[in-house]
Amino acid sequence: MKNIRTGFSIAGFAAAILLLLQTAVLASAQGQDNDQDPPARAGRISFVQGSVSFQPGGQGDWVEGTMNRTLTVGDNLWVDRDSRAEIQIGSTSVRLGPETSVSFLDVGNDVTQLRLSVGSLFFRVRHFGGDNTFEVDTPNLAFNLNQPGEFRLDVNENGDQTIASVFRGEAEITGSGNSYRLTQGQQGTFSGTEQLNYDVAEINQNEQFTQWALSRDQREDRVRSREYVSDEMTGYEDLDDYGRWRNVAGYGNVWSPSGVPGDWAPYRYGHWVYVSPWGWTWTEDEPWGFAPFHYGRWAFVESSWCWVPGPVAVAPVYSPALVAFVGGGGFSVGVGVGGGVGWFPLAPGEVFVPWYRTSPRYVQNVNVTNTRVNVTQVTNVYNNVTVNKVTNVTYVNQRNVNAVTVVNHDTFVNARPVHNNIVRVDARQIASAQVSHEAVRNIQPERQSLAGSARPIDRRPPQQVMNRQVVATRQPVAMNRPEAIRGMERPAAPPPVRTVKAAPPAQAQPLERGAKGSGRPGGAMNEGAPRPGGVENRPGNNPNAAPRPGAPENNRPENNRPENNRAVPRPGAPENRPAAPENNRPGAPENKRPGGVENRPAPLENNRGAQPENNRQPENNRAAPRPGNRPEQAPEQQQRQNPNMRPETGRPAETPSTKPEQTTRPPENRQEPQRNQNRPEMTPPPRQEQQNAPEARPQRPENQNRPAATPNNRNQNVPRPEARPSDNRQQDQQRRNDRNNPEDKNKDKDKDKNKPPQYR
Repeated sequence: MKNIRTGFSIAGFAAAILLLLQTAVLASAQGQDNDQDPPARAGRISFVQGSVSFQPGGQGDWVEGTMNRTLTVGDNLWVDRDSRAEIQIGSTSVRLGPETSVSFLDVGNDVTQLRLSVGSLFFRVRHFGGDNTFEVDTPNLAFNLNQPGEFRLDVNENGDQTIASVFRGEAEITGSGNSYRLTQGQQGTFSGTEQLNYDVAEINQNEQFTQWALSRDQREDRVRSREYVSDEMTGYEDLDDYGRWRNVAGYGNVWSPSGVPGDWAPYRYGHWVYVSPWGWTWTEDEPWGFAPFHYGRWAFVESSWCWVPGPVAVAPVYSPALVAFVGGGGFSVGVGVGGGVGWFPLAPGEVFVPWYRTSPRYVQNVNVTNTRVNVTQVTNVYNNVTVNKVTNVTYVNQRNVNAVTVVNHDTFVNARPVHNNIVRVDARQIASAQVSHEAVRNIQPERQSLAGSARPIDRRPPQQVMNRQVVATRQPVAMNRPEAIRGMERPAAPPPVRTVKAAPPAQAQPLERGAKGSGRPGGAMNEGAPRPGGVENRPGNNPNAAPRPGAPENNRPENNRPENNRAVPRPGAPENRPAAPENNRPGAPENKRPGGVENRPAPLENNRGAQPENNRQPENNRAAPRPGNRPEQAPEQQQRQNPNMRPETGRPAETPSTKPEQTTRPPENRQEPQRNQNRPEMTPPPRQEQQNAPEARPQRPENQNRPAATPNNRNQNVPRPEARPSDNRQQDQQRRNDRNNPEDKNKDKDKDKNKPPQYR
């Protein structure tokens, strides 16, 4: 079986390529305009749970959503509370959550454009090439795919917030004049309409609707029918559950339905509806009844019906029904109003001639992608039927009485169930009937022709939801509507879309996890928009790093500004190097980072006045101002960096009103407490080198307010006496004893003569 399939696939692929090339040459020679052709794809309702409403073509009544209904441009869907639905368009599956309103703006050969006014969508796009477009338009943004994958969109009830989740793949968000890019694992919350605010976080995959959608994806991955048909064929996913595949000589791999009635025949258990732009379209009742009735051919083999798909290697073109109509001159059922209408399924290799307006290229494509036939055969049959009006073409199933189905005019037009209204026709009448599409072309649709056999339903989206304007990057195609339908008024025009220009994918601003910001309305696509997370999130930088005042990632040329780079070294001041521990002085800019105030062992060691590395020139001594370096500059610089708080300690920043006051105090009063804290054995008199040491600067507020670790760790702003008896009790006691000794009084007087006046 596997070898047969492989050979058939290769042969089919080669034949399809050759036929498509022939088709292109022939259509070019004929100079036909292909703008009149209907799209090559269509959607279908593939799953319904709960209450799902459907409005065909954006007009008429809301009816109950039914399985296998063909969906195209202009159709509206509403999923009510506690309900779910699924639609399929080729290999793409779209799931609708509760209270969701979706409209089809465009379903073309390479374009899918949906309107999401409110609710939740989860969609999986398997194939996405450079010429493809998949867009979902919401009230405040347009969501465009850059890569295939799995995505989810949620629009809130007010229509001013959209949550975009990228489970796999890549997407571009466009709104308020800016474009943003989301990648796998990101969830962006975009709020506002005129100005788009965003917040990027991780995806929550445990949500119930998401779990259900992922389970539907897993079901699709297990479908075996993908081995025998193209996965771009809408509706093939249900074939495994309702039939079996086998190999038949002359046809290859075929599929046979199981559990069907004895009188079952293709295109008999269902009804006809009118769907623009194809016109009369078949809707099958069976849950599996979409792919076998819009693609491929049917063959009667061994007293049973089997479905024969087209080539696996090419995407098939959708057809409303692959049948041939009979009636006209020699065929009349004689019942009902307007006579009868009959049809039968086409067999493998037979040419399908559309009854709707098309070009020769479309006729060639819809045939070579759905059965094994060459372009010459297609052209000959098409010219005979449409140009030469030949009616004696012989079809295989036309002579099979069990294959032909006939109903009266009312059943056909009013979408009544065909099986319950079949008209029995004599075999001689069927044999003499002519194949002609003229009869069906002349049948005009009525009100019930659009809704089908579904019953009316009063559950529909709120009017304000239906009238919401959405944001789009492309103008949708015009809605295809019948010119005149008896019993119906012309529908009102749909709400317009607000078209915005999207940036090229390479220029869309990438959003990283944890990013927050807002886009200015009307701005350039990639200019002037706030960077998520701060200034450091620019091209070439690390966008994952959280912004930290004074962090190394901010020390770049574009970020080397006072408000971004807290560690600004002074020119010519080697002691301000952040990496040098001996220069980690109190109050230095490099100590403003987290942990730089409380954990400063270097200043304790550098309080020694004898250290040569600290015996700097006067211009480096911050306690002694020099020309051009006014004391008030330091607090003003700190105030510009952070006017309210110090991020690394959470304490109030120094202000110009307190810092100059500290710097004007005598250096000996500021230095002495620090010296006593670190070296209690030192003598009280001040030294020259201590006055010039960098540690003569006043203590910062965060050091003043820290809890005292020792009795000497007191408020440094309060001047204390130079000598305290409590600090040198033994020395003071010895001095008093010496002065009370009469023998030493004269010596003391001699010593006092040499002392300064304040110490006598």
